[in-house]
Amino acid sequence: MVTVEEWRELGTTFDWRGHRIFHRIEGEGEPLLLVHGFPTASWDWARLWPALVTRYRVLALDLIGFGLSAKPRDFAYSIMAQADLIAALLERERTTRYRLVAHDMGVTVAQELLARQRDPSAPQIVAACLLNGGLFPETHRALPTQKLLASPIGFLVARFVRYAAFAKSMRRIWGTHPIGDAELRAMWQLVTAANGQLVLPKLLGYMAERRRHRERWIGAIVDPPAPVRLINGLADPVSGAHMIARYRELVSNPNVVELPGVGHYPQVETPEQVLAAILAHFGLP
Repeated sequence: MVTVEEWRELGTTFDWRGHRIFHRIEGEGEPLLLVHGFPTASWDWARLWPALVTRYRVLALDLIGFGLSAKPRDFAYSIMAQADLIAALLERERTTRYRLVAHDMGVTVAQELLARQRDPSAPQIVAACLLNGGLFPETHRALPTQKLLASPIGFLVARFVRYAAFAKSMRRIWGTHPIGDAELRAMWQLVTAANGQLVLPKLLGYMAERRRHRERWIGAIVDPPAPVRLINGLADPVSGAHMIARYRELVSNPNVVELPGVGHYPQVETPEQVLAAILAHFGLP
C-alpha cells in the first residue's frame, strides 16, 4: 500500500485563489483526469495509478477542503467552486481535451464539467467513467454521520468525530472485500490533516446542491456530450444497485458495468476489475 507520506512526496502544490492545492501529474500521452470523492482524496486512486500512467498523462488533485490541499474554514465550498478549481488545473496544464474518471462526490463534479461542455471554449471531455456516486438526489442514501454533519449542529458534531466512528461508517459501505486498518487510518489521516474534520459540514453542502441543480446535472448524463460509462459496486448502501436501477430508468442505452459484492469504493476494493472496465470504455487493452 502506498502511504500518505509517499503519495505526498510524489506530488506538488500550486496556488489557486490564495490556497495551496495538492496535485500529482505523471505519464505521457492523452490526458486523463481523476476526481476523488468525499471525504478522502486523490490517494484513493493509488491502486490504479501505476497502470494508468503507463497509458496516459494522468492528472489528479485533492479538491479544496480535502486531503493534502488547503482547508480554509471561511471558504464558500460548492461543486461549482470545485469545478472551477479543476478548470484552473486544466488551464495551467494547457489541457483542452481529456478523459475523465470520477468517484462519489467527484461524480457530481463530473456532471458539472459535462454540463459545461455546452460552452465550446471549455476543455472537452472525450469520454467519462463514473464510479459509485449520487447521480440522482432521490436515490442518494446518506450515512447517519453525514446527515448529522450536514445538519444545523454539524459544526458541533465535527469537533467530536473520532477515528473509531469514521472506521465504523467506512466499513458499513464496504463490500465483500475487507478493508484493512492501515488503509482506513490512511484515509483518516487525509481527512484530519490540517484539522480538516472541522470543514466537513461545509463540504457536505453538495448534498443540498444536488437538489438545487438536479435538472442541470441529471441532464448532463441523460443527454451527455461524451460517452459515459457507469462502473458501480452493487453492494454499496449509499449509491449501489438502487441507484443503477434509477440510472437505467432515465438513461437511454445505458453503459453500465455492475460489480457484484463490491461496495462504495470499487477502485480500492477491486482495482483490477475497475481498471479493465475503464480501459475497455476508453478503447485500450
